Amino acid sequence: MMSVFIYEKDDDGIVTVTMDMTGPVNAVNAEYNVAMEETVSRLEVEDDLSGVIFASAKKVFFAGADLKELVLADSNDIDGLFAEGESFKSQLRRLEKLPVPVVAAINGAALGGGYELSLACNYRLAYNHKSVQIGLPECALGVYPAGGGVVRLTKLIGVESALDVILKSQRMNPEKALAAGLIHEIVDEIDDLLPRARAWIKDNLENQDAAIQPWDRKGYRVPGGAINSPRNAQLAAMAPTLLHKQTRGLMPQMTAAMDIAFQSSMLDVDTMFRIEGREFIKVVTGPVAKNMINTFFFQLNQINGGASRPQGVRKNPTRKLGVLGAGMMGQGIAYVAARAGIEVILKDMTQDAAEKGKAYSEGLVAKAVKRGTMFDSQGEKLLSLIVPTAKDEDLKGCDLMIEAVFENIDLKNKIIMGTEKYLSKDGFWGSNTSTLPITELAKAASNPENFVGIHFFSPVDKMPLVEIIVGEKTSDEALAKAFDFAQQIRKTPIVVNDSLGFFTSRTFGTYLDEGLQLLTEGVHPVKIDKMGQAAGMPVGPLQVGDETSLELTRKAGETWAAMGVADKWSDGEVTRQVIKDMITDNGRGGRHHGGGYYEYHADGTKSIWPGLYDLYYDEDTYVSDQDIKDRLIFRQVIEALKCLETGVLRSVADGNIGSIMGIGAPAHTGGLIQFVNTYGFSAFITRCEELTSAFGDRFKCPDIVFARAESGELLV
Repeated sequence: MMSVFIYEKDDDGIVTVTMDMTGPVNAVNAEYNVAMEETVSRLEVEDDLSGVIFASAKKVFFAGADLKELVLADSNDIDGLFAEGESFKSQLRRLEKLPVPVVAAINGAALGGGYELSLACNYRLAYNHKSVQIGLPECALGVYPAGGGVVRLTKLIGVESALDVILKSQRMNPEKALAAGLIHEIVDEIDDLLPRARAWIKDNLENQDAAIQPWDRKGYRVPGGAINSPRNAQLAAMAPTLLHKQTRGLMPQMTAAMDIAFQSSMLDVDTMFRIEGREFIKVVTGPVAKNMINTFFFQLNQINGGASRPQGVRKNPTRKLGVLGAGMMGQGIAYVAARAGIEVILKDMTQDAAEKGKAYSEGLVAKAVKRGTMFDSQGEKLLSLIVPTAKDEDLKGCDLMIEAVFENIDLKNKIIMGTEKYLSKDGFWGSNTSTLPITELAKAASNPENFVGIHFFSPVDKMPLVEIIVGEKTSDEALAKAFDFAQQIRKTPIVVNDSLGFFTSRTFGTYLDEGLQLLTEGVHPVKIDKMGQAAGMPVGPLQVGDETSLELTRKAGETWAAMGVADKWSDGEVTRQVIKDMITDNGRGGRHHGGGYYEYHADGTKSIWPGLYDLYYDEDTYVSDQDIKDRLIFRQVIEALKCLETGVLRSVADGNIGSIMGIGAPAHTGGLIQFVNTYGFSAFITRCEELTSAFGDRFKCPDIVFARAESGELLV
C-alpha cells in the first residue's frame, strides 16, 4: 500500500512524497487513507528532517474526494461519515504541525480536496500552465469543501474573499490564484517545480515561522477582521440576505459554507474543523447533494465525454461556417464560432443588415478588451474571422451552414434551396429552429441525410447549451458534425430525436402555459412570478414570457396551427386567448415590442401593466403557494417524462442537463428527470393525482413513473 506514496529523502534532509495512486488520478479513498496515515506517521519520527515536498506523479496534482462515495452517503451512518471526515482532517492537521516547512508542488489541477491538501502545506508552489486549475468547486456540486477548506481559506484570506471563491465555485489558473492569495509562487517550467520547492525549503531553514501556519501563530488575526467586528457589520447583515435572494434557500451547501466561514473568523481551527464536519453530514446526506453530484458531475461528464455522439465516426471540426440570418441568434452564433477560431460568413438580405449583425460581435469584443479579459490583438483576430455579406456566392466552400431566420417553414425552405449548393463536398446543413420538425424542414434539402437541427439558446454567447435534433434521415455523420461543432465552440451538446418543439421548447412551453393558466384563474400576477422563483426557476413565467416575446409565441402558434398541430401536446386554448387579449386587443407583444405583461421604465425598473389586473385578477381567487410552485414545476417534469418515455429524449442525462442549462430548471433538483428520483415515485404519483383532481388532466402522471414505482429502478 505504501508504494502509492513514494517516499524519498535526499542528503539535505528533504523528503519528497510523490503521490502515485492506483488509477488515473490521486484521490481520497481507502488507499489514500492508509498511504497518508503511514506517510505522516513516518514524517513525525523522521531523523534530521529539514522539509517536506508533496508532489504528484499524475497529470493531476490531487483530485479530492471520490464522488461515488459521497452519492452513497447514508444518513443512517452519521457516526461513520463524521469519523471519516475527522480522520482526513486529522492527517492534514498533523502534517501542518510538523516542525519543518511543507511545500505543495502543484503540477496539475488541485481542486477540492486537492487544494485542501495544499492549504495544509506551509508553501504552495504551482506550475504556470493552462492545465493547472486551483480552487474549491464543491458548492457547484451540492456540497462544500469540508476537509478544512472553508476554515483554512477563511483564516488565510478573510471571510469576504474566501466566500467569493467558495460560493462561486471558482476554478483559477495559477496567475489568478497567485493574485487572489491562494498560492505563494508560480514557475514557468515544469522542470523547475521541484528544484524551486527544495530551494525555498533551504532558504527558510532558519526561519521558524516558515514551518508554522499563519493561523497557528500567536496573535494572528483573520484578514479583514472577524465577522462580529464593527467593520464587518454590513457584511454580516447583508451577505445572508443576498445569498438567500440568489439561492431562495434551496442550496443548503451554500448556507452552511457561509455560516462556517463566519464562525471561522472568530473561533480556532480545531473547533471549526469539528463544526465543519458536523454540518457536512447534514448536507451530504440530503437530496440536493445527491441530485447535483449525479447531474453536474456524472451525467455532465457523460455528455461531454461523447456518450451521445455516434461511435466510429471520425472527428470533423468545422473550418468555414455559413450563418444565414444576422439577427439576434445569427449574430450570436457568428461570435461564438469566431471566438473558437472558425471562419464565419455572416449572410443576410442586405449588406447593412449583415454589417449590423457583425456589430454585435464588435460590441462584445470592445467590452472584453475594456474588462481586460481580451487583448486588442485577440479582438482584432476574432473580428477578422467574421465576413458580413449579402451575396450567396460568398458561402462557397462552407463545410457547415446554419440558418437562423424566423420560424417560418416557407422562408427556411427557400433559404435551403437557394444556398445549399454552396456547401463544400463534405458539407452539412443545420437549422437553428426552436420548434419546427427537422424531418419536415429536411424535405427541402437535396441531401436530407446531411441535415440536422442545431438549436441555440439566447443569448448565444452566454447560454452553455446546444440542443442537437436528429431527423428521420439525419445520418450519423451529420450528427457527429453538429456534436463536434458544439464542443468546438465550447458548448454542452445534448442530442434528442425529432419532435414538434423537440425537448427544451416543448417542456419550456408548459412553464409559460401554466403561468397563464394561473393568471386567467385570477391569481395575482406578481405572486405567480414570485412563486416561480421560489420554486427555483431563474425568473417567473410571466417575466420570461415577456423576455422571449409574446409575438414569438403568437407566430409559433400560427405556424403550428397552419401545420394542423396546434394542440398536439396539450390544449393551447388559454395561451391563445391571452395572446389575443394582449396583442390583438392591446398591442402588447413583449418587452422588445414596447411592453407586455410588464411595463418597462426609463430608470430600468419594471412594473405589472395595469391592464393585466383589469383583464384577469380576481381578489377572491385563492391558490396556495405550494400548489402554485408544484403546478409550475410538475407541468415541466411531466412533459420531460413524456419526452423520455416516447423516445424524444435519448437519455436521462440529456434531459437533466438540457432542462437546467437550456430552460433554467432548478439546479438543486438535478434536473427535471432527477426531480422524480428524489421526490419518490409513489409520492410523485400521489401528488399528480391531487393536482389532476384539483386542476385538470394535464397533471396526469406518465406511465413511466408507474413502471419504475413497480420495478424500483431509478431513472438514470
